[in-house]
Amino acid sequence: MSDRIEVLKTYKTYIGGNFPRTESGRYYKVYDGDDQILANACQCSRKDVRDAVVAARDAFEGWSNRTAYNRGQILYRIAEMLESRKAQFIHELETIGYKSKQARSEVDASIDRLIYYAGWSDKYQQVFGSINPVASSHFNFSLPEPTGVVNIWAPEKQPLLGLISVIAPVIVGGNSCVVLASEQFPLSAISFAEVLNSSDVPGGVVNILTGYREELLKHMTSHMDVNAFFYTDPDIPQEQQKQIDKNGALNLKHIIRKPVEDWQDKESKSPYFITEFQEIKTTWHPVGL
Repeated sequence: MSDRIEVLKTYKTYIGGNFPRTESGRYYKVYDGDDQILANACQCSRKDVRDAVVAARDAFEGWSNRTAYNRGQILYRIAEMLESRKAQFIHELETIGYKSKQARSEVDASIDRLIYYAGWSDKYQQVFGSINPVASSHFNFSLPEPTGVVNIWAPEKQPLLGLISVIAPVIVGGNSCVVLASEQFPLSAISFAEVLNSSDVPGGVVNILTGYREELLKHMTSHMDVNAFFYTDPDIPQEQQKQIDKNGALNLKHIIRKPVEDWQDKESKSPYFITEFQEIKTTWHPVGL
């Protein structure tokens, strides 16, 4: 019998295209499906949230100015990279209690979800934009434009598919984001950050933190340089929902809640997930010019 103590991996955060340790120096234990210690994850603080928002804001202008077609290409590239590491993600899901068939199904659905939103990248503008009739000699166009920086609570369940399902519609529309990974199962999120880092996504477009929701709720919902907050878990305590709404009202932040029970359902993907994070801009142009 060996007396050797296994060295557990400590997973870092993903901010601005880099993998820094948490500013606080704190970590919490992550357990597998048998309640055995699997790894350590960063217990992020207010400073980590602020650093991630700065990175997201810096990346927003360049990302939003990319062509819609190019953003679709990049989402497709993420899917390609995830496909190449399929075995790793299946294994990670199995370690937290998934059956092999369930794990494979979730990874396949995650890849397909990226392809789905990549396909919408240069189409939602035509579907949800319009040419408006006016009485004067002008053209009048209404077109969707990205909201800005979006803070997201990734779903607690289905830690890979849920994560991708909330990130993809936000970034395909030209927004940047800060994501708090599943508190109980954060490892898929950090592994997905490695996929993002090796794909064509510019640093800062997606930033991934780990830690406790209760601790970071105020910092993520009241930050004055964040334009929207997005969460989807159907069982959020009512007191937390009230706090989210109250904090969001401080700077008229968009609060988007879309409760989803199962991310495998057809209703869990929709172009309307994209338009939730778009502002409609109306432009007048004189006829003949």
